[in-house]
Formats: sequence, C-alpha cells, structure tokens
Amino acid sequence: MNTDIHRLLDEAFAGVEMTPDAQDLKEEVRANLVARAAELEASGVAPSDSARTAVAELGDVRELLGEIPDAAPAASSSDYAALQQRYHVRPKVGYVVRAVVWSIVAVVGIVLGILGSTGVLPVVIGPVIGFFSMASTALGLLVGDSLAQETTTNHPMPGNRAGEFAAATFLASLGLFFGFMVAVGALPIWCIVFAALGVIASIVLFAFLGASQTNRRKAWTRQARASVPANRFEREPETAARFGIYSAVIWLVTFAIIAVLIFTVGWWWAPLAFAGGFAVMMLVLARMLFAPDKSERSAG
Repeated sequence: MNTDIHRLLDEAFAGVEMTPDAQDLKEEVRANLVARAAELEASGVAPSDSARTAVAELGDVRELLGEIPDAAPAASSSDYAALQQRYHVRPKVGYVVRAVVWSIVAVVGIVLGILGSTGVLPVVIGPVIGFFSMASTALGLLVGDSLAQETTTNHPMPGNRAGEFAAATFLASLGLFFGFMVAVGALPIWCIVFAALGVIASIVLFAFLGASQTNRRKAWTRQARASVPANRFEREPETAARFGIYSAVIWLVTFAIIAVLIFTVGWWWAPLAFAGGFAVMMLVLARMLFAPDKSERSAG
C-alpha cells in the first residue's frame, strides 16, 4: 500500500475540525485516493508521484466539507435545484457505454432464459442456466459500476464495497431466476434449495452492507437537506403508525393466502400471491406518502 497517501491526506485535513461527518468523508476519500494511486502506479507512475497526483486531483478538502463560505451556502428547498445544477457532475462516457452494454446483456439473458425455461426456445437446461447467469452477472456489474461513480450529490463508493453490492445483486437475481425455473418445471423441485441459498445469502450481504454504510453525501447536499422539510412520516407519526399496521395486516393476509394456495392448487401459485402482497404494500406506501397533508386538507 502507498503510505504517502496517508501522510498527504493528513496534511490536507490539517486545521479541519474532525466532526463525525468530516471523519466519514476523510475515510471515504482515503479509500478513493488509494484506488486512484494504484491506478497511476499500474500505468507506470512512481509511488510517491502517484500519491501526490491523486491528492492534487482531490482539490481543497474544505470545499468538500462546505467550509468555504461561498462553496456550499445554506439552502432551502426552493433553491435546491439551483445547487444541484451548480454542482452537477456529468457521467463519464465509459460508464454510460458500459451501462448500456450491461443493460442489453441483462435483457437478452432474461428473455432467452424465460423462453428456454418455458419451452418456447428448444434448448436444454444448461444453456438456460447460462442465460440467467449471464443476466445476473450483468445486473451485478451494472449496480456495482453505478455505485462506484461520482454523482452530483454523492461521492463515489470505494471499488471493493461497490463490488460487494454487485455480488449481493448477483446472488439475489440468480436465486430468483432459479426459483422461476423450478416454478415453471424446468428444474426439479429440490433445486429450490439453490434459489433459497442465493436469496438468503444476498439478504445477509445486503443487510451487512446497509448496516455498515458510511455517509456518501457531499457537504453541500447535507447542508441543503438540513433545511428541507422532513418526510411525511416524520411530520405525522400517526401516519407512520397506520402504515405499520397496514403493512402487518397485508403480510398476514398474504401469508395466509400463500398457505391456502399451497394446500389447494399448488405451491407454484405462492410467488404470485407474494408479488400481489408486495404490490399492495407499495400502493399503500405511495398513497400515504404523497396524499395531501392534513394541514392542506383542513385549509381547503
């Protein structure tokens, strides 16, 4: 590891008050600088020069932290769009090309996999698994690459962490695809074990990544959002409580329907009931979040 990075980063943060947000940003910047220095070294640049170049490309860390008075002024929701335009980050051409290619690969893999699983496309099960594996890989790469890009409001995620999100996406999608193949009869029932393992592993990995996520928000975004009104659930706790009750009822009914379907018409109808319950919960969530506030209704 290039040790010059740590020394130069400490010098860049000299005089900065190390608040929790500043410490989170420093650690994220450190990971990005190490990755950038490694890229420069791989291209033939000396380690010391690569460290200085990476830190120089970073710019003034006070601007990242919003400590320069005119760098990130306090904002309200009315001028948030103007701040977004001011700090707009254009996507890299290479990333756009890769995203398009991986999206096409994912769509082609899913379509061919579905056609092969249902017998429309006369192929054996091996290529069908290959199609779905290809689609899962493309989806994982698309998620990981997207998270590793800098956006207007977010710093880029370190490559190894983005790769972990990509792996979780791969496991989730491949597990679901295996479940689909079992549901349509393309695979024997015991293969549902592979589907369950993939989905469970992805849930565990996503839970770990979510629990250990650090702040990727840029300084101007955090300052601007501080003055934006909270979401409706925070403004109206009773609305949040109702949504919790509705969600519990929806899923109790959904699991009851799943049990009835399994013991009557067959277990292959269970995913349809699960999807229906999820759709109903999303509709309830949208209705409760975006319906007129009580204050607006009373004023009208």
